[in-house]
Amino acid sequence: MKLIGVDVGGTFTDLVLADTDTGQSSIHKVSSNNADPSIGVTQGILELCARAGLAPAAIDQVLHGTTIATNAALEHRGALTGLITTRGYRDVLHIGRHQRPEHYSIQQQIPWQARPLVKRRHRHVVTERLAPPRGEVLVPLAEEEVREAARALKAAGVEAIAIGFLFSYLNPAHELRAKAIVLEEYPEAFVTTSAEVAPQFREFERFTTAAMNAFVGPKVRDYVSRLAQRLKQAGVGGELQVMGSTGGVASVAMVAEQPVLTMLSGPAAGVLGGAWAGALSGRDNLITFDIGGTSADIAIITEGKFGEASARDTWIAGFPLLVPMIDIHTIGAGGGSIARRDAGGAFRVGPQSAGAQPGPAGYGRGGQLPTVTDANIVLGRLDPENFLGGAMALDTAAAQRVVGDFAQELGLSPEAAALGILTIVNANMANAIRSRTVQKGIDPRGYALVAFGGAGPLQAVEVAQMLEGREVLVPPHPGITSAMGLLTTDLSADAVRTCFQLSDALDLSRIAQDFAAMEAQITARFAADQLPVESARFSRAADLRYAGQGYELRIAFPAEEEADASALLARFHAQHRAEYGHAFPERVVEIVNLRVTGAIPRPRLGAPPPRQGGSLAAATVRVGRVVFGSSAAPMAHDTPFLRREALPVGQPIPGPAIILQTDSTTVVPPGCTLTAEAGGNLLITL
Repeated sequence: MKLIGVDVGGTFTDLVLADTDTGQSSIHKVSSNNADPSIGVTQGILELCARAGLAPAAIDQVLHGTTIATNAALEHRGALTGLITTRGYRDVLHIGRHQRPEHYSIQQQIPWQARPLVKRRHRHVVTERLAPPRGEVLVPLAEEEVREAARALKAAGVEAIAIGFLFSYLNPAHELRAKAIVLEEYPEAFVTTSAEVAPQFREFERFTTAAMNAFVGPKVRDYVSRLAQRLKQAGVGGELQVMGSTGGVASVAMVAEQPVLTMLSGPAAGVLGGAWAGALSGRDNLITFDIGGTSADIAIITEGKFGEASARDTWIAGFPLLVPMIDIHTIGAGGGSIARRDAGGAFRVGPQSAGAQPGPAGYGRGGQLPTVTDANIVLGRLDPENFLGGAMALDTAAAQRVVGDFAQELGLSPEAAALGILTIVNANMANAIRSRTVQKGIDPRGYALVAFGGAGPLQAVEVAQMLEGREVLVPPHPGITSAMGLLTTDLSADAVRTCFQLSDALDLSRIAQDFAAMEAQITARFAADQLPVESARFSRAADLRYAGQGYELRIAFPAEEEADASALLARFHAQHRAEYGHAFPERVVEIVNLRVTGAIPRPRLGAPPPRQGGSLAAATVRVGRVVFGSSAAPMAHDTPFLRREALPVGQPIPGPAIILQTDSTTVVPPGCTLTAEAGGNLLITL
């Protein structure tokens, strides 16, 4: 089958064309069209097909990672949104919980108060009430009040409406009826219910998730519909599918209904691409390390499995969301991160970024502040004549000027200042990795660091040295690894159901019924999209905590254990000990939520054909002066600049070395050894 993966970034749209029968792949980059990304996507696909000599109609599937929902949330540019909720709970979205982003600051801005998803004048209340534990109706829904609220929101020009009632996770009947009434009165509106998006307890987070789904809904729905139509008009064959935050892809219909599920679409694809690259080298304990111009995304893969973010960790743009997501940690550190002195005189790098415009000074677009990229240029680690495969010339003089000015301010030489910039940004990244490993009982020394993104291979080895790591892997095409990750996953859908049960009084038959009902729900969703439900497979999990705790841990709950939960409880105690350093096996455990993930297998990107050997002589572009060491002791080395595609396979190459390719540059410091593997990766041993 012919598959295309497309990952849209702020500067470039990355594309990969893969033939699952032959293992051959082709890559391409085009400039992103930020006004309408579907234009750049379609253009890139047509250009890629033309370069490969393939008719667009021969494409079997297009897999897409999108940042539309994420950007709408980060930039706070979503739809004008309204809320219909239970009388007396109009201000839940504003009040939130007692937790504050910064507990002791009296000047902080609370995101849900400073930039609310739903303004107070667009929050309407209606009479109704459900009651736990089964969601019995205490007060029937006042349907005429719902109609009045819908009419008022329509008159106010609201584009999207979220419906969130108390205890609807136990019984969605009132929310579903209210949705039907709203659509009768206002059929053009985007309408969502909290029970459809996040049927879980915690009303603040559930209402916020529904509001976010409505806030980004029209923009995402219109985009995916427009892209599907544009591809069809261009003669591109195959179905369009979109990456979700869990690492699975979904149909256009699923995404249009629940766009909040795509919040980490691009970074999730990167984690999958990192896992695919690790498998090429036979590694399944991995730290994926994706560095772009503005941020670094970090995820942990243990024994081939990545973690899922818990309820306490799932935040986007400052808003808590109850949606399943890969556990990805993002920090403001990238090639465009700006070096500066703060108000106290301390040397800082990031999180402020030069962005794509003007970008680093070395890009020659008018940047006037020193960045990580400028530091790499000053140290000789980027080749001005071979950046982006020669498609872009670097302005070395501009980089030297801004770093030199900053160095003078610090009282250092330009090279010492540049090394200081890299040391600080690398330390920030290493600390971020420690927060996801050491602080969670994981020893990073037993993990290979998979470096990708445009800037990942530049920084990865020195970050790994700070972690006392042993190996760094650089995928075949690090700059488009996220696009490749799109081609390594299945169609998937998730269901969740709150189920409060204590371990000393478990109703296992009810648990089995709930799991079966969720699997039927997912099957019906697949069937509605005309997907092959007979090939669907399901995995089960549960959220557990000690009775009285505030947050849960997610534990796998295989079907064969439903008749005896002892193995589930044992895994919970072990995970609690690993996560927090202690466990209480004698304590009562509470099962809070049950979860099911349904997946339909689809063709995947396989291993590329084995690479043939080259030679060092053929790979050598030049030998140049490159500076390594510390700001206290800079040391220049005569360093070979080598073309990656011509490297000899299996031959250890001692550092220092600079490896050039179109989509990234890899730095191999002194004391490290590089080996180009037949599977396609670069393996750097420390």
